[in-house]
Amino acid sequence: MIRPTPSIEHIIGHTTHARRGAIKNAFRYGVDFVLLDLENTPKRIPFLFSRNRFNLASIYDRDHGGPLKNGSGQDWARAIFADSGLQNPRIALLTQPRFCGYGFNPVSFWLAWRDTDLVAIIAEVSTPFGDRHSYLCTKDDLSAITKTDQITTPKALHVSPFQKVAGQYNFTFDIASDKISIRIFHGNNDDGVIATLSGPRVSLTNRSLLHAALRRPFGALRTMALIHWQAIVLKAKGATYRRRPAPPSHTLTKSGDKK
Repeated sequence: MIRPTPSIEHIIGHTTHARRGAIKNAFRYGVDFVLLDLENTPKRIPFLFSRNRFNLASIYDRDHGGPLKNGSGQDWARAIFADSGLQNPRIALLTQPRFCGYGFNPVSFWLAWRDTDLVAIIAEVSTPFGDRHSYLCTKDDLSAITKTDQITTPKALHVSPFQKVAGQYNFTFDIASDKISIRIFHGNNDDGVIATLSGPRVSLTNRSLLHAALRRPFGALRTMALIHWQAIVLKAKGATYRRRPAPPSHTLTKSGDKK
């Protein structure tokens, strides 16, 4: 059974990216995410983790929900869900925390439950270019999203300089009580990317945070460095570099929207 109201949890996971098309490239890296309900944060939390203040690991409300670095957190997510017809769901955030004050998330996820059913997800996509766009994933009737469902949205934001702003995303979510597994397939004819995030759900503890800091030092700064390293790899392989176009005027794309 899905656990809809998690305590603060640590996802000690991996992300993979595989590029489709004439120029192939693939990589797999370890990542650390947290899963938490920002409206019902437990009173007892690891002293190495904080909300809205500096720590080894921390979550800041302004990092999520709306414009990049100027968000309004769960209030924004709740308004988006309400506008889609989903009133007062249980909401949790799946994201990489800041480590030692530095944060960057290529993608975070707002998860919404009705009772024990996962019924909506917002994929909050941010880029090294300073842009953000979100994708609302629901079924037409707001029924439960299971691991066999595929939610489709058009691609709207320039994310990689080696991919066109064209085609569509197919999202698959498997949020179980003991693990999470998310797959995002960007298809654009023969081109595109398959990205995944997966890992077990365990309690967030001081020990797990220390292990994460030692195992994957610098946290999100490491993520940013790896993004630039992969860009160098693709350029060396002959991939075409595309300059950043103007971001879309709208900030949210919904499943079922047309390009």
